[in-house]
Amino acid sequence: MIKHLSINDNDLRYQIKQKEICFGGNSKLKIYGTLRCKSGKRMKKENRVFFISKEEAVKNGFRPCGHCMKTNYQKWKNEFI
Repeated sequence: MIKHLSINDNDLRYQIKQKEICFGGNSKLKIYGTLRCKSGKRMKKENRVFFISKEEAVKNGFRPCGHCMKTNYQKWKNEFI
């Protein structure tokens, strides 16, 4: 997990282009999603974190976004019903 405030913009862009960062998340809400998600683009920089994979996000206690990852979110939600 990489906090947005701990990485400079050039390194961030490079890692995204190299597919080293594939998902973003909100550290306060514990939600992760794709980098193109409208909800993720609106979050504050100090709350934003990045992940290499879905597995890393889940391992850190994050759940899938209900907007950009609807199928994964439904699977996650059904586990609690």
